[in-house]
Amino acid sequence: MPRAIITAVCLLALLNFGCAASRPMIVSNPIFVPANTQHNAWERTVDVLHDFHFPIARENRLDGMIETEYRVGSNILEPWHGDSVGIRNRMESTLQSIRRKVKVDLTPVEGGYLVGVEAYKELEDLNGTAENTSGAATFRKSSPLERNLSVVVGQTSPSGWMSLGRDTDLEQAILDDLQRGY
Repeated sequence: MPRAIITAVCLLALLNFGCAASRPMIVSNPIFVPANTQHNAWERTVDVLHDFHFPIARENRLDGMIETEYRVGSNILEPWHGDSVGIRNRMESTLQSIRRKVKVDLTPVEGGYLVGVEAYKELEDLNGTAENTSGAATFRKSSPLERNLSVVVGQTSPSGWMSLGRDTDLEQAILDDLQRGY
């Protein structure tokens, strides 16, 4: 049984690597998007962010800014999510808690819009140990029965996040999808 699971994970990794390797890279950020109206450029950008499964946190059409909520990085067993671009990012998200956030700026220029994408990646940093075991919630024969129903507590402190900088692979993938849409 473990051999079958390892084989399946390796096959998914190879399939994912093949898809990531075929993606062309764009050198410019921002890119020029030919659009007649701001509405067309805006809706196309929101559609691409939704294709990557990023929920929109804030958007301001006057400033030309779209910001997504954080999204936990997809692992190697989730090839349908596109936020972890490439085999290295996918493996990293499989073995560690990674989250990503995207900011998009739309600037009007003659004949269309300049669309700039910034993707930020963070790593979870636990300050203390996580107490997510079921051991305290089980009954023991050696001690009398206690009626304390709050013994399952969760982790001792809230999670912190360390910035890993910008995720240029995700930025390029979003820009590539935007460019292919026009």
